[in-house]
Amino acid sequence: MALRIHTLTPSSAGAWDDFVRARPEATMFHLSGWRRVIEEAFGHATHFSYAEQDGAVVGILPLARMKTWLFGDALISTPFCVYGGPVAATQEAAAALTEHALDLQRRLGAPCLEFRHLHEPDLGWPERGALYTTFRKAMTGQAEADLAAIPRKQRAMVRKGIQNGLTSISDHDTDRLHGIYAQSVLNLGTPVFPRRYFRLLGEIFAAESDVLTVLHEGRPIASVLNFHFRDEVLPYYGGGTTAARALAGNDFMYWEVMRRAGAERGARLFDFGRSKTGTGAYAFKQHWGFTPQTLHYAYQLRPGASLAEHNPTNPKYKMMISAWRRLPLRLANLLGPPIVRGLG
Repeated sequence: MALRIHTLTPSSAGAWDDFVRARPEATMFHLSGWRRVIEEAFGHATHFSYAEQDGAVVGILPLARMKTWLFGDALISTPFCVYGGPVAATQEAAAALTEHALDLQRRLGAPCLEFRHLHEPDLGWPERGALYTTFRKAMTGQAEADLAAIPRKQRAMVRKGIQNGLTSISDHDTDRLHGIYAQSVLNLGTPVFPRRYFRLLGEIFAAESDVLTVLHEGRPIASVLNFHFRDEVLPYYGGGTTAARALAGNDFMYWEVMRRAGAERGARLFDFGRSKTGTGAYAFKQHWGFTPQTLHYAYQLRPGASLAEHNPTNPKYKMMISAWRRLPLRLANLLGPPIVRGLG
């Protein structure tokens, strides 16, 4: 039978996710649940398509259009995710999905089409260069061995957290996480995501996520939302209070994510997630002994369009970041969600 491209529907979501879980190159960010997350949390139009042949799914492509008055217009696979792009069982399916995306870009008039590949694609498209990197490292699942594999200075910070009497709990309390996260991103000068976004992630990916929170004398000082996919753990949205910095709370938190994921979920790969080259987060992950791996964000532009550069290393955002840091927390939490919907 001929290969056909279809739009994802609730009835085809199960086959979509079965295909994603069976393909070694697919990631957590290819699961069908992201369609609902993006639509309901941010109001963006989604275009999740799959290739079918002989009654079976042979390829998938999650796409969403981020169109805002402040940050422009782009068709992305996948916004608010670090990885994306088409996943296909055959070259024919991959080519058909790519052509489908290009045709959709033309029909919609989107200035930019972007595929966020973890591994280098065979597309021949231009890429964003070394702006974004990810940090991925194997782990044994044995606490003593994994702690010993952390470089000495960083291991000392983990031990400092332990000596300070820090403990951790694992649950699904995204509201508690959001309260800590909001304080943390305000200190960075970054708009906060809406609370509803975190709730949706916890609801839709309940089986693939948890919230780990660090306690000091019973009070939460740091918290992080983690994704679990196959044998990988990915701490995705996290932050700490001012007290956490003095107590090595963030260092202890990521160690607890690693330790618990290995012991309780059988994780064998720790994905420290995306960071922008030259930032503090980039340096922090290197201190853990992780080697940066360039992400391949490939794109196509319509004639006359230019590539948007919405990142804090862009000099034009320096004054905005400085001003945002001085906002009261309640005001930042009110203004942040409408802005951040264009920064995925």
